[in-house]
Amino acid sequence: MSDDEYDEFGNYVGPEIEPDEEEIHSYASRRDLVDLMSNPARVRNVALVGHIHHGKTSFMDLLVEQTHQISPLESSEYMRYTDTRSDEQTLRRSIKAVPMSLALEDSSSNHILCNIMDAPGHLDLSDEMTAALRLSDGAVLVVDPSEGVMLNTERAIQHAIQENLPIVVVITKVDKLITELNLRPEVAYNKLRDTIKIINDHISAVSSAAQNVTTIDPTVGNVCFASSTKILKTILDDDAVNLSNAVYCPMIGEPKKSMEAILAGFGVRLHNAAYTMKAWPLLRLACSNVFGTASGFTDMLVQHIPSAKDAAGWKVEHIYTGPKDSKLYEAMKQCTSSGPLMIDVVKFYPKSDWSALDAFGRVYSGTLKTGQSVKILQEAYTVEEYDDTPVKEVTNLWVYQGRYRLAISTAGPGSWVLIEGIDAGITKTATLCNSKYDVYHGSKYNVEDAYLFQPLQFNTLPLMRVSAEPSHPTGLPIVLEGLRYISRTYPHANIKVEESALHMILGTGEFQMNRIIKDLSEFCSDSGVEIKDSVPAVLFRETVVESSSMKCSAKTPKRNKITMIAEPLEKGLAEDIENVAVSTDWTSKAVDEFFKRMHKWDLLDGQSVWAFGPDEHGPNVLLDGTLSTEVDKGLLRAVRDYIVHGFQWAARQGPLCDEPMRNVKFKIVDAIFASELSHGWPEGIAPTTRRVAHSAFLMAAPRLMEPVYYVEIHTPVDDLPKVREVLSRRHIDKITDVILLGPRGYVLKMLLEVPTKRRVSVLIAFDHWAIVPGDPLAESRVLQPYEATPPTQNLARQFMMETRKYKGMSEDVDVGGDEPSDED
Repeated sequence: MSDDEYDEFGNYVGPEIEPDEEEIHSYASRRDLVDLMSNPARVRNVALVGHIHHGKTSFMDLLVEQTHQISPLESSEYMRYTDTRSDEQTLRRSIKAVPMSLALEDSSSNHILCNIMDAPGHLDLSDEMTAALRLSDGAVLVVDPSEGVMLNTERAIQHAIQENLPIVVVITKVDKLITELNLRPEVAYNKLRDTIKIINDHISAVSSAAQNVTTIDPTVGNVCFASSTKILKTILDDDAVNLSNAVYCPMIGEPKKSMEAILAGFGVRLHNAAYTMKAWPLLRLACSNVFGTASGFTDMLVQHIPSAKDAAGWKVEHIYTGPKDSKLYEAMKQCTSSGPLMIDVVKFYPKSDWSALDAFGRVYSGTLKTGQSVKILQEAYTVEEYDDTPVKEVTNLWVYQGRYRLAISTAGPGSWVLIEGIDAGITKTATLCNSKYDVYHGSKYNVEDAYLFQPLQFNTLPLMRVSAEPSHPTGLPIVLEGLRYISRTYPHANIKVEESALHMILGTGEFQMNRIIKDLSEFCSDSGVEIKDSVPAVLFRETVVESSSMKCSAKTPKRNKITMIAEPLEKGLAEDIENVAVSTDWTSKAVDEFFKRMHKWDLLDGQSVWAFGPDEHGPNVLLDGTLSTEVDKGLLRAVRDYIVHGFQWAARQGPLCDEPMRNVKFKIVDAIFASELSHGWPEGIAPTTRRVAHSAFLMAAPRLMEPVYYVEIHTPVDDLPKVREVLSRRHIDKITDVILLGPRGYVLKMLLEVPTKRRVSVLIAFDHWAIVPGDPLAESRVLQPYEATPPTQNLARQFMMETRKYKGMSEDVDVGGDEPSDED
């Protein structure tokens, strides 16, 4: 490899490497890997997570070097082995979570199969981390001590704890404390200690007592220390200071005797010729001898991450939606290879020629074989729809190794497996099961009893949109095919078709949107189709700030009548619902107790909660506020499901600009139904409920809400005035300055309201929703051209009208319902 293909830090920045099968050789044979896969007790499934540029991919390089012989790349250089896309190598940042199955030795020379998913550290790509954590039984948190615990470090900790995963820590780049920051050994040691303390503080803050989360502590072996010079080890407190001295000596030119004495404490002795080397080569040689192989990392996984077999019980309990007393559930808990087939598919990887996608998932029970037919249960599947579910044949199976694939014929419980032939039957995630009756424990197992694994629970929201269309209408079929491809390869990306027939892509941030457009353009260009995309823009939410000024009602064609009012939710309740602090799956007594204790609701309101919307964890509430003396409760209960459907429909598409509602409480105050309703189909109840909900919403001082982002800008101190000049032209709510050690020097943390039609290149994370100044229904106000800081009194109306025009909606806000009721 040419020196031009590496940067000053040793990172590979050359063109994408297409591996030659003859040049890739794992020290573990195919049979060795298959044998380890067949024993779930010797399998560890982990996700490598952390902040961007903290060394996750470089750490993977270390493990790859110790398990593979790769002739094109010298072991002294960084490979970025799991960065398989050309843009990943050019940008020097991971975009896709990429797995590898490595046979690593522990300190007792036992081989353990470590399935490791290298997850991106960019905030816009948190959906990849979500998929990685779903497949894993533990999280390996990677932290650069020179930067410490950063924004995505905190989010990775929180996400892992939400998934009930144990956490172990790898402190990377320990050499930077000496070589770049020039810290004395005692100061470097304190920096490492403080980093671990902050990690523990954050773990304590986001975990509950019931979760019994283990403290991160080097003395118990759940911390590893690693270096960009490709070395790692678990170290105890006193050893850390000694190691710092060992690293520090060659950097400041300590005499040979001093360094010999320190290295002797680690049982290391160098040849005399080594001490004539320059500082960097001597540093690498000394550290390589001190740290040795990756056995310390393997020991940490064995001791602190449960095996695939031991983790199966609580893992299945956390993600499986079916009954806990079935034979199928028991087979998954026991990790039974002879049991019913159950596989959780969470990701897709494209073939190099874009011809198809291969599904990636984890086997929980049974054995998947090449040539086997499987039932595909998609996210919307219910047991009643069993006969309509597709059946596909598995044409190939692989162990996915980043830059190459290892063909296998079977995959058993605990295994990660790449599957060919089933992609056409899946839109996002899916559950795979047997396609026919099977025999388990001597009796027939009814595959109709299979339920879904839960869809992925993301820790981010798709709050940015961009439209995509072909330059010529004849290219539309190719663009549609490309959009389906995007929807499946980006876990949290969604495709929406507006009334104007415009296809809109929803994503989490500008960086992700840029990658999506790049992939879509390349997909379409192979067929000679060019695409036109819009400038990324943020999404809004619709809310109310007052109670409805009067009761609103609507009638069905059968003369059934529903009357509602709308009002704002109590502060903090929307967040509680979204964070599943309360659920309608609870008993009515438990729900009532929560609302009384946390939000001071009275007994009547607490017992009258019907649903949340627009989904089961949505930030809007529907209450039954009717009295049994005035309304036939029997008829009302008979149409409850249809009213809930209409309410969730209304909450999903608000009347202002077809955006979701937030922080709204709807209360049914009256309902009149035809007496024959109980004997026939309740025609028109759902659309009528939607209309009356929209009417009540518009009578309650409606407003728009915009996302407010938490922003971190890293900049050298010399460039700080330029950064502040740019920020002065933006709608900034609060700025906090932080000085960090290191070459980037200065950090500005702030809350930033991101205007539409403006590109934001900094790393941002959604923080909260805020009401846009102004009344969106105030038609008399004159709109001004868009400005960096527009007149606040015009913002809400301007944003609403621009969004309606973008979506092909009429200028007038009209729900098409009945007039407000004259009742007081």
